Amino acid sequence: MDNLSFIRGAIERAGSFTAVSGTGQAAVGVTALAAAWVAAGQASRERWVLVWVGEALVALLISAWAIASKARKTDLPLFTGASRKFALSFGLPILVGALLTPPLLRSGASDRIPGLWLTLYGTGIVSGGLFSVAVVPVMGLCFVLLGGFALYAPAAWSDPLMAAGFGGLHIAFGLAIARRYGG
Repeated sequence: MDNLSFIRGAIERAGSFTAVSGTGQAAVGVTALAAAWVAAGQASRERWVLVWVGEALVALLISAWAIASKARKTDLPLFTGASRKFALSFGLPILVGALLTPPLLRSGASDRIPGLWLTLYGTGIVSGGLFSVAVVPVMGLCFVLLGGFALYAPAAWSDPLMAAGFGGLHIAFGLAIARRYGG
């Protein structure tokens, strides 16, 4: 029975990316709240974008460190087929957002960037989350819904919506992931 239990666990771990760190996501949310506050004080949309690009890099570092730490603590394989699928599924929408940002800045439609970012980030979370624990795609769907709202909301709502998404949703779902799935 012990062997069967071990084999079953190994198959489950190989098929899904379970090293998503809830505490890491909550930490990303806290830094995003700080970024929203700093971004709100910027004089131009270009400087606003630079603040959020800096936050994205900080979030990437926090997430990578937290995922690696959780994988090490729980003895999960980090570089599996599921983790590569998660990374590709998540990364492609993020790349699309990065490619679309400069033309939006130049076109005069820069007030739509928050909606674009939230929606594409959510799309990445949903598609990558299909290879992870069940709550991750739900988090992505919340980002997509918030981003869809942000696309049509007044530009003055950009900072509160970015704070609600990248700050609030990360903190809420991060705490839920940490409580339910450990770390």
